[in-house]
Amino acid sequence: MGAEHLGLFDGIFSRGGAGTGSHAWLRAMLDTEAALARALERAGLAPGGAGAAVTDAAATAPFDPGALGRRAALSGNPVPALVAELRKAVPPDAADTVHRGATSQDIIDTAAMLLARAALDRLADDLAAAADGCAVLAAAHRDTMMIGRTLLQPAVPVTFGLVAAGWLTGLDEAADAVARVRAARLAVQFGGAAGTLASLGADGPAVASLLAQELGLALPVLPWHADRSRIIDVAAVCAGAAAALSKIARDVTLYAQAEVGELRESGGGSAAGERRGGSSAMPHKQNPVAAIAILGCTRRVPGLVATLVAAAEQEHQRAAGAWHAEWEPFADLLRVTGSAAAWGAEVTGGLIVDPARMRANLDATGGLPLAERVAGLLVPALGRAQAHDLVARASAHAVAVGVTLRESLLGVPELAGWLDGAGITSAQIDEALDPAGYLGSAGAFTDAALDAHARRQE
Repeated sequence: MGAEHLGLFDGIFSRGGAGTGSHAWLRAMLDTEAALARALERAGLAPGGAGAAVTDAAATAPFDPGALGRRAALSGNPVPALVAELRKAVPPDAADTVHRGATSQDIIDTAAMLLARAALDRLADDLAAAADGCAVLAAAHRDTMMIGRTLLQPAVPVTFGLVAAGWLTGLDEAADAVARVRAARLAVQFGGAAGTLASLGADGPAVASLLAQELGLALPVLPWHADRSRIIDVAAVCAGAAAALSKIARDVTLYAQAEVGELRESGGGSAAGERRGGSSAMPHKQNPVAAIAILGCTRRVPGLVATLVAAAEQEHQRAAGAWHAEWEPFADLLRVTGSAAAWGAEVTGGLIVDPARMRANLDATGGLPLAERVAGLLVPALGRAQAHDLVARASAHAVAVGVTLRESLLGVPELAGWLDGAGITSAQIDEALDPAGYLGSAGAFTDAALDAHARRQE
């Protein structure tokens, strides 16, 4: 069948490595048909050697996804055409074994589970690599001070270690969810025409169990033709992974703005010596391409998930249209989530941190991020509300005239008078305006995230 054709945008959106295109679907469908033949032989429902014959044909016959796809228009899915070609490729005494007891949805749904297994395995690996990169950053910058920002405006001081610890925890929790679905929710589909396996008589459940064994998938309580919760579970963990990755990517793009300059991607280039991050028009540009690529991938995830959730309402024993609507969005969701994770591993493993710029940006705020701490200093003497109002006036004055919060507090007679009346000295103000003394539990939280990450690896 050959390798997948590399598309124009695949370098961005298909970076994860787990195949979900036409050839991967076809391979998974053929693997399912081969496993079914082996299960039938093991159950005594097919002649000796039939399982091996079908398996060999499924592995070696020259099936053409394009030709099968064109013939899919005749039946509404590609399985009937595939079954016809597979029967031609096996010895005559094995032809009746091909697809026995199955319906088209059994083959496609089981193939979808095989695709999901491969994709989730790769996703888990890349999430783990991205998390390891975050752990290195969190440990190295546990005490690196920077401005905390809320609603995109300066808040109180934080550490970059805490920022990276937040990324780390999000990735670890996403990986845990992937592992749970990978272990428990990927199940074989085998129900026959309407979920009863009537064509196999009393042997149906035994064949289903053997098929699950052959493929290494879970055996469900009963066929799930019109119960799409397994598809939604896969979609949900992809959405969770995308959320964790997009959080990192968005932060990186903001921190990497030239006006901020606190982070930058390490760059890299192609084998031809092309520089990553350049612009076709502006020679000076150094764009955070990996973070941007993550956001390009993850921005597509909600729409794909929504389609799969909408398609979960399926009528009677087999759906008319809703099942068909799942195939491409499901594969696309696995593909773009995997690509985002692969980019994420690259971002966190090569991020360049500028602690000096972080401190400079913190200092450039003129002490305003410490206004909360100064207000706390005044609470015993003035009460919480009055202390808050006084420091708010001092902050507004500092911004209006372009001075530091210290200069405003000590230089405006009215404000200085309140401080004198409260018994607050300039030395106390200086101490309150030291960001190193107002990091709260940032270090402890960072340590907790690192400890939790280490325990996951034991």
